[in-house]
Amino acid sequence: MLDTVSPTTLIASLAANARSASRDLARTSDMQKRAALHHAAKALRKATSTILAANAVDLERGLANGLSAAMLDRLRLDPARLESVAAAVAAVADLDDPVGQVIDRATRPNGLELSRVRVPIGVIGIIYESRPNVTADAAALCVRSGNAVILRGGSEAIESNRAIHAALNEGLVAGGLPAAAVQLVPTTDRAAVGAMLAADGAIDLIIPRGGRSLVARVQAEARVPVLAHLDGVNHVFVHASANLAMAKAVVVDAKMRRTGVCGAMETLLIDRAFPHAAEVVAALAATGCALRGDAEAQRLLPGMAAASAEDWDAEYLDAIAAVAVVDGLDGALAHVAAHASGHTDAIIADDEAVAERFLREVDSAIVLWNASTQFADGGEFGLGAEIGIATGRLHARGPVALEGLTTYKWLGRGTGQVRG
Repeated sequence: MLDTVSPTTLIASLAANARSASRDLARTSDMQKRAALHHAAKALRKATSTILAANAVDLERGLANGLSAAMLDRLRLDPARLESVAAAVAAVADLDDPVGQVIDRATRPNGLELSRVRVPIGVIGIIYESRPNVTADAAALCVRSGNAVILRGGSEAIESNRAIHAALNEGLVAGGLPAAAVQLVPTTDRAAVGAMLAADGAIDLIIPRGGRSLVARVQAEARVPVLAHLDGVNHVFVHASANLAMAKAVVVDAKMRRTGVCGAMETLLIDRAFPHAAEVVAALAATGCALRGDAEAQRLLPGMAAASAEDWDAEYLDAIAAVAVVDGLDGALAHVAAHASGHTDAIIADDEAVAERFLREVDSAIVLWNASTQFADGGEFGLGAEIGIATGRLHARGPVALEGLTTYKWLGRGTGQVRG
């Protein structure tokens, strides 16, 4: 039947159902939303074998289609990862409801009482690739913040997404929420993405989560407001004052804990005055990470490949890192300003004044001192889960969770005031 329905008609129908569901959610109590999400978490756990079987189909197809190791890692589910997905849904359920929170209030000289109050955005469309956990994270965050959501996952994860969505909906409906609160676009036709991007007035916000080509298409074509998640070209700068043991541990973790996540370090910057540079580089190379360096960095490790101009702007999402030797803090700041994507950047330093200047002057969504860039994650920030890391400057920045999925309205309470 789907083959006979145009993508525009399909998305219009999903959006109409979502709009109706968003009105129901606006009337739903905090306690009911919380309970429904706990039902959803239980349903995910109950469906573990079904979801993992569906994921195995996606993995087999992805391997046959030549997906990269990084993409396969993002796609792969196992019992531990699926339990983390379910736990994240339950964690979101237990977060404070942002809806109705008073941001600020004031009483005007004429006695008019004004307040700004958080409200849901309405209908959110999320377009994402590969990671099936986004299906659950996005559903939980949108429902908890009172929004209906339309999910359009990538074709490479279609079976996993369908199985996760089915379990989620079973739980949400059991908890008394409308089925249309969380809808999965049932077709892999790429024209459905275009229909979502053109659905101005039917969809209130589009959030893309995927590679550069997906985000570029969304930004170029969208007539709906977009909250963008761009590349994670992330840097770790080892300052001259850095502790050697800390520098080695943080650099290795930032790159190699999981190479396919957006918070992975892609470029290592080393202060020319740091006396143990070769040891840090050797520790990273010993993990199996392929290094590409500038001329000075190449002298730190025999056999290091030469970096090209493209390497400084690369998001490898693999066991590859660029290495540059820079002239102190100013050199690091200049390199980050020229090549960072505004995602996550870190400094390793014992010098507090230097670190504070780095924190102040690096214009990224997340800036860290003496910590791995792999902490760029909503769960690690205490947000329960995240839609993505927003790298723009408007509306929301960094891990986008409940608060980032709300807007606000002004409420005025008067006693008959007129302007006259």
